[in-house]
Order: sequence, then C-alpha cells, then structure tokens
Amino acid sequence: MTGPDGTAEADPARLRFGYGTNGFANHRLDDALAVLADLGYQGVALTLDHDHLDPFAPGLAARVDAVGRRLAGLGLSVVIETGARYLLDPWHKHAPTLLHDDPARRIEFLRRAVRIGADLGAEAVSYWAGVRPPQVSPQTAWDRLVAGCAVVVEAAGAAGVPLGFEPEPGMLVEDIAGWRRLRAALGEPPGFGLTLDIGHCRCLESMTVPDCVYDVGEHLVNVQIDDMRRGVHEHLEFGTGEIDFPPVLQALSDVGYRGLVAVELPRHSHAAPNVAAASIEFLRAAAAPAPTSTRAAVAAPTSTRAAAAAPTSTRGETG
Repeated sequence: MTGPDGTAEADPARLRFGYGTNGFANHRLDDALAVLADLGYQGVALTLDHDHLDPFAPGLAARVDAVGRRLAGLGLSVVIETGARYLLDPWHKHAPTLLHDDPARRIEFLRRAVRIGADLGAEAVSYWAGVRPPQVSPQTAWDRLVAGCAVVVEAAGAAGVPLGFEPEPGMLVEDIAGWRRLRAALGEPPGFGLTLDIGHCRCLESMTVPDCVYDVGEHLVNVQIDDMRRGVHEHLEFGTGEIDFPPVLQALSDVGYRGLVAVELPRHSHAAPNVAAASIEFLRAAAAPAPTSTRAAVAAPTSTRAAAAAPTSTRGETG
C-alpha cells in the first residue's frame, strides 16, 4: 500500500517478526544484530546477559547508548528479555528469582532492565516468576512473587515501559490462568501486560493455540514464537513440532497485535544464522494471505472450535 505522497507505507495489519538474541549466544551482539537485519527481521528480543549488554558490567550508559545507535542504524525494534541463565548466580540457573529468600539481586536486575528498556525505547520488558524453591511453601512463594512484581510494576510505570509477564511451564506461574490471577492480585495495573509464548500454548494450555491468542489478545505486549509438542516443554524449529501456524498468525492479526513476534530458540545458537534464515522464510510463508473462506473459519468463535486435550506432563526445558 502507498501513502498520500505515493511512497510505500507499512501495512498496519502486517505482523512484525523478530528473533531472540538468546539464540545467537555465540555471536557478538553487533554481529547478531547485523545478521538479523540482513535476513529481513524487523526487531530483536534482546536478552540482557554477560555476553549481550551485561547490565552489571562497567560503563553501562555508554554501552546502552551504543546499542541504541546500532539498533536505530539497522532499523530494528527491540523488546527486553530477562531470562539469562547464570548472570546473577554462576552456580544456579536463573537464581535468585522473586521467590527466593533474598530476591534483592533479581529485583535490581529487573529495575535495570526497565531503565535499559526506557533508554532503548523498548516495546516491552519481559520477565517471569521462576521455579519455586523446594524449601519455600507455595503460599510464601506466591506472596513473594506478588510483592516483587509490585516493585517492578512501580518502576516500569515511572519509566513508561510496558511489562510483559510470561507464563513459563514448570514455574510458579505457568499458564494464562496463573497470569490472570497474578494480574488480579496486583490490582490489574494497566502497564502489566502478557508475554505469550506460542509454543507454551501447545505445550500445556487447555485451549487451542489460536484460541489462546483470541483469549488474551487485548493484553498482549510481547509474543515469542516457536514450535512445540503437547506436554513437552522443548522449543523446536518450525515444522518439527505440532503447531499449525497460519491460524495462529491469523489470530494475532485478528486481535490487532502490533508488537514483535520474536522467534524463541535459545538452544540453537550453534547454527544461529541458518536457523534464523529458515525461520523467517517459514513465518513469511505461514503469514501469507489465505483465501477469504479460510480466514473466516480461522476467526470463528471459540465455541465452534474444539479445545485441546489437557497435557499429561510439561517435562523438558524451563527457560
């Protein structure tokens, strides 16, 4: 489509694809951004980590400024991800979380993530609950999560940065229902949105994957996309799992989602350029316009589509 001056204009209904830098762990960040821009991605999901914009290393302000210039020069949008595995504790994956006895370092990390997001003009800052430590009771873990999230919500509100909370299989909040419960406990703050991982919907939600999108469309601020199988939390390349993607992408368009749809393949860094190239080709094909009759069927009300069976397990990855 063209604008009033005859120049090309972006289709407002067209999905914008990004790629997670946690899938480029063996690349310098500058190089990873260049590869993704060359492949035609429109944004990145930037995981703050020791090798990609470490928020605890010296000279943070100058490094953030340099990354901002690089993103702008390449025409890439950004969301901030906080799933670094050993950034806070070299011995224990993801520790400490908001559920641990001393969550201070996690809270400081999330505060820094919010400030970095504000400086980079990020579309969202994404985070999750964490796995409940075995010595912590479910109620204590929940109370700690609500208290920690309240601090993060306040910081994000002051900075003007949307938060995307991600339900993660195996964590204290692992599904959409858990996110709704947490949002209610926080008083339904307007800046507390949802990060939806499409693979997770197939892994454990009772609804079909497109129905998950329709159910939470008004709350989406960040979308991660990958293939997955029922009951197994393992991020797979497109076409190797069980998800039918054209109806999912149509659902995202139908609900008016305009944020990034970022590929989430954190265990594929060994072949990152090839995987990223294949991924965007797959997504472009899956997002190609379907015949009108097919689109109407995809957008049918939930009551006309069968719900998926409940999973038997969610074994596999936890971030």
